[in-house]
Amino acid sequence: QVQLVESGGGDVQAGGSLRLSCTASGRTFSYAAMAWFRQAPGKERAFVAAVSWSGTTTYYADSVKGRFTISRDNGKNTVYLQMNSLKPEDTAVYYCAGGAAARTISNAYTYWGQGTQVTVSS
Repeated sequence: QVQLVESGGGDVQAGGSLRLSCTASGRTFSYAAMAWFRQAPGKERAFVAAVSWSGTTTYYADSVKGRFTISRDNGKNTVYLQMNSLKPEDTAVYYCAGGAAARTISNAYTYWGQGTQVTVSS
């Protein structure tokens, strides 16, 4: 069993930056692909970024390419999402997810965190 706990969310002005962290419990973290999804009010959960278990392969939604960076530190059981040049449309609850392979669809992931709120004001 793997438990995921997100942190680092908050309020920021447009153009600012935040770094989200997701720390996993369980010894299988190093072999799991990890991803970030987000859900804005009234919208479906959407893919943001994913990273392979080794950290060498990453995927991004078009809306965040060039602004967000996903990375992981397997020694710390942690995956990060560095978010730069934030826009009001990035406002959402951000969820960390873990699964067998890095994919862009939510049903590919078995484990989910509780989410952390990110609010970007204009």
